[in-house]
Order: sequence, then structure tokens, then C-alpha cells
Amino acid sequence: MVLPALALVAGCAKPITFDAGAIAANRMLAGAPPGFLLGAATSAYQIEGGNHNDWSEWEKGRYPDGTPHVLDGTSATRAADSWNFWRADLSALQLLGANVYRLGIEWSRLEPTEGAWDQAAAARYRQMFAALRAAGITPIVTLYHFTLPTWVAARGGWDWDGAPAALAAFAGRAGSAFGDLVDWWCTINEPNVLVAKGYLAGQWPPGARDPHRAAMALAALMRAHGLMTGALRENDRTDADGDGRATRIGIAQNLRIFDPYSASPVDGIVAGAADDFYNQAFLDAVTLGRVRVVLPGVIDIDQPFPPLAGSLDYLGVNYYTRDLVVGHLGGPNIYTPASAPDRPRNDLGWEIYPEGLYRMLLRYAHRGWPLLVTENGVADGRGVLRSDFLRAHLYAVDRARAEGVEVIGYLYWSLIDNFEWSHGYRGHFGLYAIDFEDPTLTRRPTAAVATFQEAARNLGTLH
Repeated sequence: MVLPALALVAGCAKPITFDAGAIAANRMLAGAPPGFLLGAATSAYQIEGGNHNDWSEWEKGRYPDGTPHVLDGTSATRAADSWNFWRADLSALQLLGANVYRLGIEWSRLEPTEGAWDQAAAARYRQMFAALRAAGITPIVTLYHFTLPTWVAARGGWDWDGAPAALAAFAGRAGSAFGDLVDWWCTINEPNVLVAKGYLAGQWPPGARDPHRAAMALAALMRAHGLMTGALRENDRTDADGDGRATRIGIAQNLRIFDPYSASPVDGIVAGAADDFYNQAFLDAVTLGRVRVVLPGVIDIDQPFPPLAGSLDYLGVNYYTRDLVVGHLGGPNIYTPASAPDRPRNDLGWEIYPEGLYRMLLRYAHRGWPLLVTENGVADGRGVLRSDFLRAHLYAVDRARAEGVEVIGYLYWSLIDNFEWSHGYRGHFGLYAIDFEDPTLTRRPTAAVATFQEAARNLGTLH
């Protein structure tokens, strides 16, 4: 997970501040129901190694000024080598007391050329899912997490009209191949981040800075999600966990709070208008069954698309931080982010603001979907922030639940240190640290593992 360089999110609620004593006194998840999902998340490309797709090609390139696309010129060629060390990841989950694991399957690995299907790769994924189930850990499988097979990229990626149908066909094949082991699916991870980074900031493939293309790409991702949902429901008819439902389908939406920096109307107007594009557009499309993307002065898309209606069984919430917005009515940037004084920041400079998770959970409680925190974590290479971060954000979850919000689970990002996209290996998010210079890639527990275990004991998933 990374945050967009041009993040367009508004904070519409009145800012609050948590009481440190209340956080310390809270018994994390002690009041959560037995079916509450507690675990960690990863993505295929960021941990597996051995993949070839549009991102592995992008990593080889440089910007016009000679700067590499990825910090330090690093790549995900090996990453955490979870393709081979997946049993170590399973052991790490068991040590945590996790009852769920969100992981990805890599489209380019399973369908390296159009219409092909790598049976050996599928067998390896099946082995992983079966082992998770045998350990009492529910797999939540992400189908699309930023990377495209080279054959899709060669046709234009998300500029190609056929991309939504191609991804839906992949989803259908995945449903057939893994549906007897998987009920929980995440169709697309952070479509808004992909659009912001790849089509506005130019920092990810395809490296565009074109608002019109950005809007069209977001519309294509909306169509893809709707078609993927239909394909999954058609092809996965097996109830793997015996709860009477063969599929539970959601997306993982990045929700970032931007509070106006001042009482200036410009700050508030810019934040509110930006929120419509970044936070609201995709979810409004699902709610209304329409592809709707509006960028004033650029494009106005509003088309009925029935496959979107009813396409979410849950909303995945990816929450990390906020910015304070200094708005602009002219110039190349819609706003300048300002720093919040006296707030801790992670290794990537993001403000640690647990109150924002609580605010977002309350905000989206009224959309009608159960809320699953699909990502929440902190880049903390020294291991001095993560325990307090985890405790404070679980307090946000507990507080929201106490106020009637249907929060069904919490997944920390990430289980292990990974390849953090354009940041390379600088963002150490893992509950388990990895020294990527060490050939063994040993998973070493951070201090936050004990904090997570405390929550798991309160929930009853660790004894």
C-alpha cells in the first residue's frame, strides 16, 4: 500500500482527539463477537518474488531526470520470496493468533499470456489456501492489486476497452479454481490510489499525468469490479466454510482524511470537491449502479451499469493517515498538504492519526455494508511506533463498534516487511521484520507481535 502523491480526500467531520488514558485502559477487542475477523494482509507482487508484469518492467525504467522509478533502483525480483517461504508466513500468522489472512493471487502468474492458465501456479495457491484452512485461518483473496500482465499492458492497460472484461474472465477462472477453498474475495485493491499514482502523479505505470485518462481509468475499474462480481458469483458456487454463503465480495478502498488547514472557504471547498473524486466516486457508482466520474472542466461520465448494483457484500477500508489541506483555485496543484503540529509521523512522513479511522468508520456506517478494515499499518523501521499504533487503531475500532457501527474485522498491514512500490524497501510495515540483505529472509517478530497477541487473547483466537 502507498498513498497517492495527489491524494484527493476531504475530512467532513469535526476533528477529534483521542484520550491517551482511554487508549491505554482499553481491552482491545474484548467486546467483539466470536466471528470477528482478526489478522493481517499482504499483496502477491509485494511479497512473492518471481513475477513478471507491467510493474517489473516499470522498475527497470527512469524518469527524464535520471531518477529511477523505484527508490534506490530496487526491484521486487525476489521480494520476501513468499512463493517459496509461504509456510514461514503461515507460522507467523499462527503465532499471532490470527483467524484470517488477506493475500493476493498474481494475475500475471496464473495467466501469463491471454487465455493461458498455469496449472502449477494454481496448484501452489490451492496448497496455500488449504493449509490456511487447516490452521483455522480464513483466506481473503485479492484478485487485482495494481499489477497487470504484460499482454494487458501491451494493449493499453486500463486505456484498453477490453481490460474490464479480461479481468472479469480472470476472476471467473479464479472462482472456479479456488472457490471450494475461498469464500471471501476482494476484487480490486485501492482503485483510487492506482488512478492517482498511475494517471495523475505519473509515479506508477503507465506514468501518465492526464486527468482525462485518469477519469477514464477509474470508470474502467468500476466496470471491472461489477463484471468481476458477476463472474465470481457465477463460478464460485461452493460454500467453503459452511456458513451458507459461497461468496462474500468486496473491494479495498483507500480512505484518506483531508481536513481543511484553516477556516478559509477555499480550503473547505477544495477538500470537499476533491473528496467526491477520490473517496466517493467508486462507492457512489456501486450504490447507484452507475459509472459516475466527474472532474469539473475535464470530464463528466454518468452511465447506467447494472452489474455494479448490489456488487458489494462488504466494504474493505484501507486507512493510514490524513493531510491538512491548503486549497488552491488555480495552478497545477489543487492543494498543498500542510503538517499537523506535534503529531508523530511514520518513516514515510505520514501523520499517525488514529482518530481518522474512527471517523471513517462512522462516516461509512450508513452505506449499508459491513465494514472490514482490510489495511491499517505504520512504516516503522526502528520498531518504536508500531505497538502504540496498533493499540490506538484497535481502540478506534472498538469505539466505533460500541457506537453501533458494524465493523466485522481488522487486518493489519502488513504481516511481513515487503516491497513498498516506488518506495522500494524503505517502508517497513511488517509485524515481522525482514532484512532484505539477508539471503535467508528470516521473519523476525517485532515488538508489536505481543500487542497483537494481547488483542487475539481478548478475542479468544489465541490461548
